[in-house]
Amino acid sequence: MTNQIISTRAAKVIARCRELARISDVPGETTRLFLSPKTRDAHTLLTWWMRQGGLEARLDDAGNLRAVRRSAKTDAPTLVLFSHIDTVPNAGAFDGPLGVLLGLAAIEELGATPLPFHLELIAFSEEEGVRFGFPFLSSLAVTGQLSAEQLARTDSAGISVSQALRDFGLDSDRIAQSCPLAPNTFAALEVHIEQGPVLESDNASLAVVETIVGQSRLNLTFEGQANHAGTTPMPLRHDALAAAAQWIVEVERYASDHTQLVATVGRIEALPGAMNVIPGTTHLTLDVRHPKDESRHAAVAHLLTKAEAAGALRGVSVRAKLLAEQKAVPMDRALTVHLHQAAERTGHDAKPMFSGAGHDAMILAPHVPTTMLFVRSPGGLSHHPGESVREEDVEAALATVLNLLVHLKPHAKH
Repeated sequence: MTNQIISTRAAKVIARCRELARISDVPGETTRLFLSPKTRDAHTLLTWWMRQGGLEARLDDAGNLRAVRRSAKTDAPTLVLFSHIDTVPNAGAFDGPLGVLLGLAAIEELGATPLPFHLELIAFSEEEGVRFGFPFLSSLAVTGQLSAEQLARTDSAGISVSQALRDFGLDSDRIAQSCPLAPNTFAALEVHIEQGPVLESDNASLAVVETIVGQSRLNLTFEGQANHAGTTPMPLRHDALAAAAQWIVEVERYASDHTQLVATVGRIEALPGAMNVIPGTTHLTLDVRHPKDESRHAAVAHLLTKAEAAGALRGVSVRAKLLAEQKAVPMDRALTVHLHQAAERTGHDAKPMFSGAGHDAMILAPHVPTTMLFVRSPGGLSHHPGESVREEDVEAALATVLNLLVHLKPHAKH
């Protein structure tokens, strides 16, 4: 294969991602929320590309665009290639769409090559959770987990998920009929940019994701005593913000001392918020992530103990409320091995890695054997207009996916 051919097929994927990125709810940037009017334009463009690849597309009733490359064996099982096409506000071009368009490129490259399984390509319509405040709406729908309560959730304009689907010409009452994966689906693969700096720091193109981290999210309140900033001596203060600040430093120190652990205080509100008043109340958030649930739980317990200790030094009480907890999700071990082998056969060393961000793969994994391939993010940049990919990395990912598809046997144990 010549360098020109390699350049052309990788460059085509990148160019398509950038063309899709121009379809935006907000002119001059890439913002495409779930079932916005511009989503229909994105579906039109993707459908055209799918037809060029010999596929017929359909919309399911959760707004997912789906197409199937059929095996000559009508009763063959199905392998799913997937990612998402919604974005965060003012996003880049590759978070989500790269996986969809690389999957389409793989199908195009296969041409008439026979496979012992059907290939389904799914462009999930919602993963980011921006419009309705909860993520993975689309993958929850295809796995039968989208609840009536979630369908009733409303956006900032008061429109429910169900109403948004109706406005788009879809029917939430038909989700159970039109959305599920094929009953004989035996494997699923998501290709995604890393969204972090690890691959670049290792000068590596690819990684095979072995686990998607578990997460704990909490609100903490440090309750002290507001008082006059000029007349209250330092030893007699009950400064809620000072106690919280001591604890924030401990959060950073503890996470830095423990491999694979990340912990973040992402929001602080100090009240009453006046320059000349000692803060009496401070509200904070805590986000803790680790690929092993027991290590994450130990970290949360330690940090809550340290919060109470920081408060006790200043006569400040501490309350904590758990907002959300997501277990770590391992990828299918056998599929992960197959993906490593596919990368090796194409001359690439895809390092094992865990994902610190959530992905649709974590929703599918408990229901169908799932694996995930990361592609280097230059500068570690994502959820940002400057998000990019390197052509050689896209080629490495495409070659790996193609190699996996032509070597994978559906009757192998997963």
